[in-house]
Amino acid sequence: MTQAERRIFLIKSLLHEQAGYSDIEIPANAQEQKNLLRLLFNIRMPQPVSEAFLEIQDAYLQAETAAKGITDFNDLRPVQDGIYLWKGDITTLRCDAIVNAANSQMLGCFVPCHTCIDNAIHTFAGVQLRLVCAEFMQRQGHQEETGKAKITPAFNLPCKFVLHTVGPVVQGRLIRRQEEQLTSCYRSCLDLAQQKGIKSIAFCCISTGEFHFPNERAAEIAVQTVKKYQAQTGSTMEVIFNVFQETDYNIYQKLLGTDS
Repeated sequence: MTQAERRIFLIKSLLHEQAGYSDIEIPANAQEQKNLLRLLFNIRMPQPVSEAFLEIQDAYLQAETAAKGITDFNDLRPVQDGIYLWKGDITTLRCDAIVNAANSQMLGCFVPCHTCIDNAIHTFAGVQLRLVCAEFMQRQGHQEETGKAKITPAFNLPCKFVLHTVGPVVQGRLIRRQEEQLTSCYRSCLDLAQQKGIKSIAFCCISTGEFHFPNERAAEIAVQTVKKYQAQTGSTMEVIFNVFQETDYNIYQKLLGTDS
């Protein structure tokens, strides 16, 4: 099957699941088809799916990610011992694990085509990720606490694992408790990654953006926590600070002493 044929198959299959969407006409334009497919991925509740669907979905998503261009962690240069700074799409990074800024429901973002990292990771990992997260949450029996971490397979992403952590939501003035919670997010991810034998981990800018944690203070906490962890544990795990916006890139450059 071609990518276009796979995309149409997936759209039709997902539309068939959604009673309220069954009469939607599939657009002829490829980008509009991609947007519709992402929307359908985003709103789909966690439920089993056929092996035939998974086979076609997996081939489609892996080809889409390859077309965007995969960055291999081994091709990056450290800015300090064991620390890297990389600006790019975290869903295209090949390393042992990436960190997802999740919400307390832990099922990914349900907002159609939202630009948050939670949406992107769940979209390009495939429907399996939401299902395995739902199984975690069903066993747990309550929403995920802020500052903790869980690990799942990455499914169709180039990395091997995804670590999910819920950062603090800032409403109004930043308080010390929220700084402590963000520190816990980084520490929990590092501890869990170390336990699982992960050799390289990429952190997104947890709690910034939709959660309104001030970017500069969030970056300071991220760098301080990672360096303290390395000093205390002697860990040789390679840490990548992944940013998507130029503003965050400039902040991390200054913190890590890489600005020219």
